[in-house]
Amino acid sequence: MKLHYLFLTICLTWICTFAQVQKPVDKNDAVGNQPKYYQDFLNFESDRENMTRLDVFIQVPYSAVQFIRGGVGFEANYSITVTIFDESGERMITERTWNEKIETTDFNQTTAGENFNLSMRSFHLEPAKYKIRTTIEDKDSKRRYSSDNIYTVRDLNKGLAMSDPMIIAKQTIVEGSNRIIPNIPRNVPLQSEGMNLFFELYSDSPQTVTLIYKIMDSDQKIVSEYSEERNLEAGRTTAFYTIEEFPIAIGSYTINIRLFNSRQKLLSEVNKTFLSRWSGVPINISDFDKAVSQLIYIATPSELSYIEGADSQEEKIRRFMDFWKQKDPTPDTKDNPVFEEYFRRIAYSNENFSTYFEGWRSDRGMVYTILGPPSNIDRHPFNYDSKPYEIWEYYELNRRFIFLDETGFGDYRLITPLRGDSFRYRY
Repeated sequence: MKLHYLFLTICLTWICTFAQVQKPVDKNDAVGNQPKYYQDFLNFESDRENMTRLDVFIQVPYSAVQFIRGGVGFEANYSITVTIFDESGERMITERTWNEKIETTDFNQTTAGENFNLSMRSFHLEPAKYKIRTTIEDKDSKRRYSSDNIYTVRDLNKGLAMSDPMIIAKQTIVEGSNRIIPNIPRNVPLQSEGMNLFFELYSDSPQTVTLIYKIMDSDQKIVSEYSEERNLEAGRTTAFYTIEEFPIAIGSYTINIRLFNSRQKLLSEVNKTFLSRWSGVPINISDFDKAVSQLIYIATPSELSYIEGADSQEEKIRRFMDFWKQKDPTPDTKDNPVFEEYFRRIAYSNENFSTYFEGWRSDRGMVYTILGPPSNIDRHPFNYDSKPYEIWEYYELNRRFIFLDETGFGDYRLITPLRGDSFRYRY
Protein backbone atom coordinates (compact mmCIF):
# COMPACT_ATOMS: atom_id res chain seq x y z
CA MET A 1 0.00 0.00 0.00
CA LYS A 2 1.33 3.39 -0.92
CA LEU A 3 1.22 5.85 1.94
CA HIS A 4 1.75 9.58 2.01
CA TYR A 5 4.66 10.63 4.24
CA LEU A 6 5.30 13.94 5.95
CA PHE A 7 8.54 14.50 7.89
CA LEU A 8 8.52 16.94 10.78
CA THR A 9 11.46 17.78 13.03
CA ILE A 10 11.12 18.97 16.61
CA CYS A 11 14.21 17.48 18.30
CA LEU A 12 13.11 14.19 16.71
CA THR A 13 11.48 13.07 13.46
CA TRP A 14 7.73 12.61 13.18
CA ILE A 15 6.40 10.45 10.36
CA CYS A 16 2.86 9.89 9.11
CA THR A 17 2.51 6.42 7.63
CA PHE A 18 -1.22 5.81 7.62
CA ALA A 19 -4.32 7.01 7.06
CA GLN A 20 -10.39 16.83 17.92
CA VAL A 21 -10.32 20.55 18.98
CA GLN A 22 -13.52 20.46 16.93
CA LYS A 23 -14.19 17.90 14.22
CA PRO A 24 -15.01 19.89 11.09
CA VAL A 25 -17.91 18.80 8.92
CA ASP A 26 -19.18 19.81 5.52
CA LYS A 27 -22.07 22.17 6.17
CA ASN A 28 -23.35 21.57 2.63
CA ASP A 29 -23.61 17.81 3.20
CA ALA A 30 -27.21 17.01 4.02
CA VAL A 31 -26.69 13.35 4.82
CA GLY A 32 -23.31 12.98 6.51
CA ASN A 33 -21.80 14.16 9.75
CA GLN A 34 -18.44 12.38 9.78
CA PRO A 35 -15.41 14.60 10.36
CA LYS A 36 -13.95 15.77 7.05
CA TYR A 37 -10.59 16.43 8.67
CA TYR A 38 -8.94 16.29 12.06
CA GLN A 39 -6.78 18.90 13.74
CA ASP A 40 -4.67 19.36 16.82
CA PHE A 41 -2.99 22.43 18.32
CA LEU A 42 0.17 22.15 20.42
CA ASN A 43 2.19 24.72 22.40
CA PHE A 44 6.00 24.45 22.28
CA GLU A 45 8.84 26.75 23.29
CA SER A 46 9.69 29.35 20.65
CA ASP A 47 13.15 30.53 19.64
CA ARG A 48 11.72 34.05 19.52
CA GLU A 49 11.75 36.22 22.61
CA ASN A 50 8.50 36.36 24.62
CA MET A 51 6.76 34.13 22.08
CA THR A 52 5.32 30.61 22.08
CA ARG A 53 5.38 28.32 19.06
CA LEU A 54 1.94 27.03 18.13
CA ASP A 55 2.03 23.94 15.92
CA VAL A 56 -1.17 23.38 13.92
CA PHE A 57 -1.69 19.86 12.59
CA ILE A 58 -4.28 19.10 9.91
CA GLN A 59 -5.07 15.49 9.00
CA VAL A 60 -7.27 14.93 5.94
CA PRO A 61 -8.62 11.43 5.20
CA TYR A 62 -8.39 10.37 1.56
CA SER A 63 -12.15 9.83 1.59
CA ALA A 64 -12.74 13.54 2.27
CA VAL A 65 -11.22 14.78 -1.01
CA GLN A 66 -11.95 14.07 -4.66
CA PHE A 67 -9.43 12.06 -6.68
CA ILE A 68 -9.09 12.47 -10.44
CA ARG A 69 -6.82 10.80 -12.96
CA GLY A 70 -3.37 12.36 -12.92
CA GLY A 71 0.12 11.78 -14.23
CA VAL A 72 0.92 8.82 -11.94
CA GLY A 73 -2.56 7.37 -11.59
CA PHE A 74 -4.88 9.35 -9.33
CA GLU A 75 -4.42 12.61 -7.51
CA ALA A 76 -6.29 14.92 -5.16
CA ASN A 77 -5.52 18.59 -4.62
CA TYR A 78 -6.70 20.77 -1.77
CA SER A 79 -5.69 23.93 0.06
CA ILE A 80 -5.46 24.58 3.79
CA THR A 81 -5.92 28.00 5.35
CA VAL A 82 -5.20 28.75 9.00
CA THR A 83 -6.43 32.14 10.19
CA ILE A 84 -5.65 33.37 13.69
CA PHE A 85 -7.75 36.16 15.23
CA ASP A 86 -7.75 37.77 18.63
CA GLU A 87 -10.13 36.15 21.10
CA SER A 88 -13.07 38.30 19.99
CA GLY A 89 -12.58 37.27 16.37
CA GLU A 90 -12.64 40.91 15.27
CA ARG A 91 -8.94 41.42 14.51
CA MET A 92 -6.91 39.08 12.34
CA ILE A 93 -3.42 38.40 13.73
CA THR A 94 -2.02 36.25 10.92
CA GLU A 95 -3.09 33.94 8.12
CA ARG A 96 -1.36 31.25 6.10
CA THR A 97 -2.55 29.24 3.08
CA TRP A 98 -0.79 26.30 1.44
CA ASN A 99 -1.59 23.61 -1.10
CA GLU A 100 -1.46 19.85 -0.67
CA LYS A 101 -1.40 17.09 -3.30
CA ILE A 102 -2.02 13.37 -2.77
CA GLU A 103 -0.92 10.91 -5.47
CA THR A 104 -1.51 7.16 -5.71
CA THR A 105 -1.36 4.58 -8.49
CA ASP A 106 -4.03 2.37 -6.90
CA PHE A 107 -7.63 3.61 -7.01
CA ASN A 108 -8.55 1.40 -4.06
CA GLN A 109 -6.24 3.50 -1.91
CA THR A 110 -8.34 6.60 -2.60
CA THR A 111 -11.25 5.13 -0.64
CA ALA A 112 -9.35 3.13 1.99
CA GLY A 113 -10.54 4.31 5.40
CA GLU A 114 -7.09 4.22 7.02
CA ASN A 115 -5.32 6.50 4.51
CA PHE A 116 -4.78 10.18 5.20
CA ASN A 117 -2.52 13.13 4.46
CA LEU A 118 -0.94 15.07 7.33
CA SER A 119 0.23 18.70 7.33
CA MET A 120 1.77 20.93 9.97
CA ARG A 121 2.55 24.64 10.16
CA SER A 122 4.09 26.62 13.02
CA PHE A 123 3.08 30.07 14.25
CA HIS A 124 5.02 32.19 16.75
CA LEU A 125 2.55 34.07 18.95
CA GLU A 126 2.42 36.06 22.16
CA PRO A 127 0.78 34.11 25.00
CA ALA A 128 -2.96 34.86 24.94
CA LYS A 129 -6.30 33.40 23.93
CA TYR A 130 -6.97 33.29 20.19
CA LYS A 131 -9.73 32.32 17.82
CA ILE A 132 -8.28 29.89 15.27
CA ARG A 133 -10.12 29.14 12.06
CA THR A 134 -9.01 26.24 9.86
CA THR A 135 -10.41 25.79 6.36
CA ILE A 136 -9.97 23.02 3.82
CA GLU A 137 -10.97 23.54 0.17
CA ASP A 138 -11.00 20.69 -2.33
CA LYS A 139 -9.66 22.08 -5.61
CA ASP A 140 -11.77 19.82 -7.85
CA SER A 141 -15.11 19.53 -6.04
CA LYS A 142 -14.83 23.12 -4.67
CA ARG A 143 -16.18 21.93 -1.35
CA ARG A 144 -15.04 23.82 1.74
CA TYR A 145 -14.88 22.57 5.30
CA SER A 146 -14.07 24.77 8.28
CA SER A 147 -13.81 24.90 12.04
CA ASP A 148 -13.54 27.74 14.59
CA ASN A 149 -11.80 27.18 17.92
CA ILE A 150 -10.89 29.28 20.94
CA TYR A 151 -7.41 28.22 22.01
CA THR A 152 -4.99 29.42 24.69
CA VAL A 153 -1.36 29.93 23.70
CA ARG A 154 0.45 29.43 26.99
CA ASP A 155 3.46 31.30 28.32
CA LEU A 156 6.44 28.92 28.31
CA ASN A 157 9.04 31.61 29.00
CA LYS A 158 9.45 30.66 32.66
CA GLY A 159 12.11 29.08 34.79
CA LEU A 160 10.30 25.72 34.52
CA ALA A 161 7.56 24.92 32.00
CA MET A 162 6.04 22.12 29.98
CA SER A 163 4.76 21.88 26.40
CA ASP A 164 1.44 20.36 25.44
CA PRO A 165 1.50 16.56 25.23
CA MET A 166 1.16 14.76 21.92
CA ILE A 167 -0.52 11.35 21.81
CA ILE A 168 1.56 8.91 19.78
CA ALA A 169 0.00 6.39 17.41
CA LYS A 170 3.26 4.51 16.82
CA GLN A 171 6.92 4.90 17.77
CA THR A 172 10.01 3.32 16.22
CA ILE A 173 13.77 3.76 16.45
CA VAL A 174 15.49 4.34 13.09
CA GLU A 175 19.26 4.82 13.00
CA GLY A 176 19.28 5.95 16.60
CA SER A 177 16.52 8.54 16.16
CA ASN A 178 13.02 8.45 17.65
CA ARG A 179 10.38 8.45 14.95
CA ILE A 180 6.77 8.77 15.96
CA ILE A 181 3.43 8.75 14.20
CA PRO A 182 1.27 11.44 15.86
CA ASN A 183 -2.31 10.53 16.70
CA ILE A 184 -4.06 13.69 15.52
CA PRO A 185 -7.68 12.45 15.86
CA ARG A 186 -6.78 11.33 19.40
CA ASN A 187 -8.76 8.12 18.97
CA VAL A 188 -6.87 5.65 21.12
CA PRO A 189 -7.61 1.94 20.55
CA LEU A 190 -7.65 -0.11 23.72
CA GLN A 191 -4.55 -2.26 23.53
CA SER A 192 -1.96 -3.87 25.78
CA GLU A 193 0.81 -1.32 25.14
CA GLY A 194 -1.29 1.48 26.62
CA MET A 195 -1.11 5.11 25.51
CA ASN A 196 2.20 6.73 24.60
CA LEU A 197 2.84 10.45 25.08
CA PHE A 198 5.50 12.87 23.90
CA PHE A 199 6.13 16.34 25.36
CA GLU A 200 8.94 18.74 26.18
CA LEU A 201 10.17 20.19 29.46
CA TYR A 202 11.96 23.54 29.70
CA SER A 203 14.23 24.48 32.59
CA ASP A 204 16.64 27.37 33.21
CA SER A 205 18.85 25.14 35.39
CA PRO A 206 19.49 21.46 36.15
CA GLN A 207 16.89 20.19 38.63
CA THR A 208 14.73 17.24 39.63
CA VAL A 209 11.00 17.53 38.98
CA THR A 210 7.93 15.44 39.72
CA LEU A 211 5.26 14.71 37.12
CA ILE A 212 1.76 13.55 38.10
CA TYR A 213 -0.38 11.93 35.39
CA LYS A 214 -4.12 11.53 35.87
CA ILE A 215 -6.69 10.05 33.49
CA MET A 216 -10.21 11.37 34.12
CA ASP A 217 -13.49 10.27 32.58
CA SER A 218 -16.15 12.59 31.14
CA ASP A 219 -17.45 13.25 34.68
CA GLN A 220 -13.93 14.30 35.79
CA LYS A 221 -13.64 11.19 37.95
CA ILE A 222 -10.04 9.97 38.24
CA VAL A 223 -9.79 6.45 36.80
CA SER A 224 -6.01 6.09 37.04
CA GLU A 225 -3.07 8.07 38.41
CA TYR A 226 0.71 7.78 38.04
CA SER A 227 3.78 9.74 39.09
CA GLU A 228 7.47 9.89 38.25
CA GLU A 229 10.59 11.92 38.93
CA ARG A 230 12.78 13.28 36.13
CA ASN A 231 16.20 14.85 36.19
CA LEU A 232 16.35 17.85 33.87
CA GLU A 233 19.33 19.56 32.32
CA ALA A 234 19.27 23.28 31.61
CA GLY A 235 17.35 24.01 28.41
CA ARG A 236 15.04 21.64 26.57
CA THR A 237 14.36 18.03 27.59
CA THR A 238 12.29 15.73 25.39
CA ALA A 239 10.09 13.32 27.32
CA PHE A 240 8.22 10.12 26.52
CA TYR A 241 5.78 8.47 28.87
CA THR A 242 3.53 5.41 28.54
CA ILE A 243 0.24 5.03 30.39
CA GLU A 244 0.53 1.29 31.02
CA GLU A 245 -2.80 0.47 32.67
CA PHE A 246 -5.25 1.91 30.23
CA PRO A 247 -8.98 2.45 31.02
CA ILE A 248 -11.01 -0.52 29.77
CA ALA A 249 -14.17 1.40 28.89
CA ILE A 250 -15.10 3.12 25.65
CA GLY A 251 -15.57 6.83 26.17
CA SER A 252 -14.17 10.33 26.28
CA TYR A 253 -11.26 10.93 28.66
CA THR A 254 -8.79 13.64 29.66
CA ILE A 255 -5.12 13.14 30.44
CA ASN A 256 -4.02 15.72 33.01
CA ILE A 257 -0.28 16.28 33.58
CA ARG A 258 1.04 18.37 36.47
CA LEU A 259 4.64 19.54 36.85
CA PHE A 260 6.09 20.14 40.33
CA ASN A 261 9.51 21.46 41.24
CA SER A 262 11.77 19.92 43.91
CA ARG A 263 9.83 21.79 46.62
CA GLN A 264 6.61 20.21 45.34
CA LYS A 265 5.27 23.53 44.08
CA LEU A 266 2.90 23.22 41.13
CA LEU A 267 4.40 25.19 38.22
CA SER A 268 2.59 23.90 35.16
CA GLU A 269 -0.52 21.93 34.28
CA VAL A 270 -1.81 20.73 30.90
CA ASN A 271 -4.83 18.73 29.73
CA LYS A 272 -5.44 16.65 26.62
CA THR A 273 -8.76 15.08 25.67
CA PHE A 274 -8.94 11.79 23.82
CA LEU A 275 -11.42 9.08 22.89
CA SER A 276 -10.82 5.57 24.16
CA ARG A 277 -12.09 2.99 21.68
CA TRP A 278 -11.69 -0.56 20.50
CA SER A 279 -10.03 -1.32 17.20
CA GLY A 280 -12.68 -2.01 14.56
CA VAL A 281 -15.41 -0.09 16.42
CA PRO A 282 -16.84 3.10 14.83
CA ILE A 283 -15.28 6.21 16.32
CA ASN A 284 -18.67 7.74 17.15
CA ILE A 285 -19.38 5.04 19.75
CA SER A 286 -18.42 6.63 23.06
CA ASP A 287 -20.65 4.65 25.45
CA PHE A 288 -20.70 0.88 25.04
CA ASP A 289 -23.84 0.15 27.07
CA LYS A 290 -25.73 2.84 25.18
CA ALA A 291 -24.44 1.41 21.88
CA VAL A 292 -25.99 -1.93 22.83
CA SER A 293 -29.37 -0.31 23.50
CA GLN A 294 -29.11 1.48 20.16
CA LEU A 295 -29.25 -1.88 18.36
CA ILE A 296 -33.04 -1.77 18.73
CA TYR A 297 -33.50 -0.80 15.07
CA ILE A 298 -31.41 -3.62 13.62
CA ALA A 299 -31.39 -6.46 16.16
CA THR A 300 -34.28 -8.80 16.90
CA PRO A 301 -35.59 -8.85 20.50
CA SER A 302 -33.94 -12.24 21.05
CA GLU A 303 -30.58 -10.99 19.69
CA LEU A 304 -30.74 -7.93 21.93
CA SER A 305 -31.65 -10.03 24.97
CA TYR A 306 -28.77 -12.39 24.24
CA ILE A 307 -26.24 -9.53 24.18
CA GLU A 308 -27.66 -7.79 27.25
CA GLY A 309 -27.90 -11.07 29.16
CA ALA A 310 -24.14 -11.69 29.20
CA ASP A 311 -22.69 -12.64 32.60
CA SER A 312 -19.77 -10.22 32.32
CA GLN A 313 -18.81 -7.05 30.48
CA GLU A 314 -16.17 -8.95 28.54
CA GLU A 315 -18.76 -11.49 27.36
CA LYS A 316 -21.17 -8.68 26.50
CA ILE A 317 -18.48 -7.06 24.36
CA ARG A 318 -17.74 -10.38 22.62
CA ARG A 319 -21.43 -10.94 21.81
CA PHE A 320 -21.77 -7.36 20.54
CA MET A 321 -18.81 -7.76 18.21
CA ASP A 322 -20.00 -11.18 17.02
CA PHE A 323 -23.37 -9.64 16.16
CA TRP A 324 -21.71 -7.14 13.85
CA LYS A 325 -19.27 -9.69 12.44
CA GLN A 326 -22.26 -11.72 11.20
CA LYS A 327 -23.53 -8.66 9.33
CA ASP A 328 -20.20 -7.73 7.74
CA PRO A 329 -20.58 -7.81 3.92
CA THR A 330 -16.78 -7.72 3.53
CA PRO A 331 -15.47 -10.21 6.12
CA ASP A 332 -12.07 -10.43 4.41
CA THR A 333 -11.32 -6.77 5.16
CA LYS A 334 -10.94 -4.97 8.46
CA ASP A 335 -13.69 -2.50 7.53
CA ASN A 336 -17.32 -3.32 8.32
CA PRO A 337 -19.38 -0.82 6.30
CA VAL A 338 -22.72 -1.90 7.82
CA PHE A 339 -21.35 -1.37 11.35
CA GLU A 340 -19.91 2.03 10.40
CA GLU A 341 -23.03 3.20 8.56
CA TYR A 342 -25.42 2.19 11.32
CA PHE A 343 -23.65 4.25 13.96
CA ARG A 344 -23.06 7.08 11.50
CA ARG A 345 -26.85 7.31 11.25
CA ILE A 346 -27.18 7.18 15.03
CA ALA A 347 -24.67 10.04 15.38
CA TYR A 348 -26.39 12.06 12.64
CA SER A 349 -29.76 11.59 14.36
CA ASN A 350 -28.35 12.79 17.68
CA GLU A 351 -26.85 15.84 16.01
CA ASN A 352 -29.93 16.82 14.03
CA PHE A 353 -33.06 15.47 15.74
CA SER A 354 -32.43 15.84 19.48
CA THR A 355 -35.10 17.70 21.49
CA TYR A 356 -36.22 16.58 24.94
CA PHE A 357 -34.33 13.34 24.41
CA GLU A 358 -31.52 12.08 22.21
CA GLY A 359 -32.19 12.20 18.49
CA TRP A 360 -31.75 8.47 17.89
CA ARG A 361 -34.83 7.86 20.08
CA SER A 362 -36.98 10.30 18.09
CA ASP A 363 -39.30 9.28 15.27
CA ARG A 364 -37.16 11.03 12.69
CA GLY A 365 -34.08 9.38 14.17
CA MET A 366 -35.78 5.99 13.97
CA VAL A 367 -36.70 6.38 10.29
CA TYR A 368 -33.30 7.84 9.40
CA THR A 369 -31.44 5.05 11.19
CA ILE A 370 -33.52 2.28 9.60
CA LEU A 371 -33.85 3.61 6.06
CA GLY A 372 -30.98 6.05 5.73
CA PRO A 373 -31.19 9.55 4.23
CA PRO A 374 -34.44 10.23 2.33
CA SER A 375 -34.47 11.03 -1.38
CA ASN A 376 -36.23 14.31 -0.63
CA ILE A 377 -37.42 16.29 2.39
CA ASP A 378 -40.28 18.78 2.09
CA ARG A 379 -40.22 21.02 5.18
CA HIS A 380 -43.09 23.26 6.33
CA PRO A 381 -41.97 24.92 9.57
CA PHE A 382 -43.93 28.20 9.31
CA ASN A 383 -47.28 27.52 7.59
CA TYR A 384 -49.88 29.88 9.09
CA ASP A 385 -52.72 27.37 8.72
CA SER A 386 -51.00 24.26 10.09
CA LYS A 387 -48.56 23.04 12.67
CA PRO A 388 -44.95 22.47 11.51
CA TYR A 389 -44.51 19.28 9.53
CA GLU A 390 -42.04 17.48 7.28
CA ILE A 391 -42.56 15.00 4.45
CA TRP A 392 -39.76 12.51 3.82
CA GLU A 393 -39.82 10.67 0.50
CA TYR A 394 -37.96 7.48 -0.37
CA TYR A 395 -38.25 7.08 -4.12
CA GLU A 396 -36.74 3.57 -4.27
CA LEU A 397 -39.27 2.31 -1.72
CA ASN A 398 -42.16 4.30 -3.15
CA ARG A 399 -42.88 5.47 0.38
CA ARG A 400 -43.38 8.81 2.09
CA PHE A 401 -43.42 9.60 5.79
CA ILE A 402 -45.06 12.60 7.44
CA PHE A 403 -43.74 14.03 10.72
CA LEU A 404 -45.87 16.55 12.66
CA ASP A 405 -44.59 18.89 15.38
CA GLU A 406 -47.56 19.08 17.73
CA THR A 407 -45.82 21.16 20.40
CA GLY A 408 -43.94 23.65 18.24
CA PHE A 409 -40.68 22.78 19.99
CA GLY A 410 -39.19 20.58 17.28
CA ASP A 411 -40.61 17.29 18.58
CA TYR A 412 -41.71 15.85 15.23
CA ARG A 413 -43.86 12.71 15.55
CA LEU A 414 -44.41 10.18 12.78
CA ILE A 415 -48.06 10.02 11.67
CA THR A 416 -47.49 7.51 8.83
CA PRO A 417 -45.95 4.58 10.73
CA LEU A 418 -43.40 2.13 9.43
CA ARG A 419 -44.88 -1.21 8.44
CA GLY A 420 -43.71 -4.52 7.02
CA ASP A 421 -40.53 -4.49 4.96
CA SER A 422 -40.04 -0.76 5.42
CA PHE A 423 -39.33 -1.41 9.09
CA ARG A 424 -36.27 -3.53 8.21
CA TYR A 425 -32.85 -1.94 8.34
CA ARG A 426 -31.71 -0.91 4.85
CA TYR A 427 -28.00 -0.45 4.15
